[in-house]
Amino acid sequence: MKLAVVGATGLVGTEILEVLQEHQFPYDQLLLVASERSKGKVIEYMGKSHVIIGLAEAVAEQPEIAIFSAGGSTSLEWAPKFAAVGTVVIDNSSAWRMDPSKKLVVPEINAKEIGAADKIIANPNCSTIQMVLALEPLRQRYGIKRIVVSTYQSVTGTGKAAVDQMMAERQGKTPEMVYPHKIDMNVLPHIDVFQPNGYTKEEMKMIKETKKIFSDESIQVTSTTVRVPTMGGHSEAVNVEFKQDFDLAEVRSLLENAPGIIVQDDPANFVYPMPLHAHKKDEVFVGRLRRDESQPNTLNMWIVADNLRKGAATNAVQIAEYLLENKLV
Repeated sequence: MKLAVVGATGLVGTEILEVLQEHQFPYDQLLLVASERSKGKVIEYMGKSHVIIGLAEAVAEQPEIAIFSAGGSTSLEWAPKFAAVGTVVIDNSSAWRMDPSKKLVVPEINAKEIGAADKIIANPNCSTIQMVLALEPLRQRYGIKRIVVSTYQSVTGTGKAAVDQMMAERQGKTPEMVYPHKIDMNVLPHIDVFQPNGYTKEEMKMIKETKKIFSDESIQVTSTTVRVPTMGGHSEAVNVEFKQDFDLAEVRSLLENAPGIIVQDDPANFVYPMPLHAHKKDEVFVGRLRRDESQPNTLNMWIVADNLRKGAATNAVQIAEYLLENKLV
């Protein structure tokens, strides 16, 4: 079985390789693929030397699975070329997420939607993944009417250049500017580009993707996405209005028994999710569970996950594992 990792030298690509190793993903041949400027470089991985190859060369190898993390334009151009030779592409960019002919998959929620004909599968936005995973067991039990989410997103979500900007600022140096403002010791209520309706593209991703993953256009969603000078993961304050009333003890039990979720909810002992502790973890962490006392049937919750893990690499690898387990490749 040939497995290709496209964008292998980037932040998410590097994380994908770590997750593949940790999960002991079974492949016979690994193809590491990157841009022309990285072609020919050698990466040491799991005791072997791997030479970076280009996209055309990778297509010619006809891998069974290709995990893409190389940006939207690359995916739009090259994913169909891989699909044409029989490769199943799992794409981390936003290129295919809202295409009605493509599945948008969080394995714990809707992997069963994947069929043999699906050759391009979209990985949702990192901030969407952690939110819908934490909401799914509650949605199944109570039904969801409305979601209000405010995010506190790590600079790692922008990429290595953004991390470099923050660290240079922290050291008092003049950095290459990735953001329109200083990020260290600052907060930017601005992720991706602003849309005509005043929302950013990131905010609209969360709104649209949530409805698609849940297959429910009736759920009302509003979002404010914010970049904060942290590493390790994204944090979210989520206010969710259910269709029926809930019991807090049952909410906690549902979350504790759901796959991929760890409840950290003991505020009396200062136990609550933080990106510092979510770093390099595959799970989504949930805490600060409390009833919204301003309106009925509404819960407040705090959700944290490593955006490079479950928000990207881990989710993609889990999709690949599902393909193998269900003989879809």
